[in-house]
Amino acid sequence: MSGVAARLAELGIALPAVSAPAGAYVPAVVSGNLVFTAGQLPFVGGLLGQTGKVGVEADAGVSAANALVSPSDAKGMAQIAALNALAAIQSVIGSLDRVTQVVKVTGFVASDPSFTGQPGVINGASEFLVDVFGAAGIHSRSAVGVAVLPLDSPVEVELIVSFE
Repeated sequence: MSGVAARLAELGIALPAVSAPAGAYVPAVVSGNLVFTAGQLPFVGGLLGQTGKVGVEADAGVSAANALVSPSDAKGMAQIAALNALAAIQSVIGSLDRVTQVVKVTGFVASDPSFTGQPGVINGASEFLVDVFGAAGIHSRSAVGVAVLPLDSPVEVELIVSFE
């Protein structure tokens, strides 16, 4: 078992199959010694666990259809999206052991207009990558609030990694 595969096993996490693209693109592209992933949604078994906007807990008077996704749930979804990005990376370079550095994480959070905690949500991806890769998982990052994401996903994550 490879080093990264062993680390994922220690964390109790299995690398998923690469999700089929939802449009005219590929999940990851190699350019030189970099891999760029497409935006990855938090699919588990081909399904989104939750949809909607991230925000503070909904008031009791808000209907279930308008309920917000909690920041802690969204943080977990950011980790799942990062895991899906790792699967896409492995699909183009063969082994995650070839990754030498997570260079950049870009995270998008479908946000309620009053929500400003996007960095905390995307920490789900950032902390996970450091757990998996150690020092090579430390990266630069953007955490951006947006009005809506594909399929009404609460989060989307892109990675850029270098490899040898």
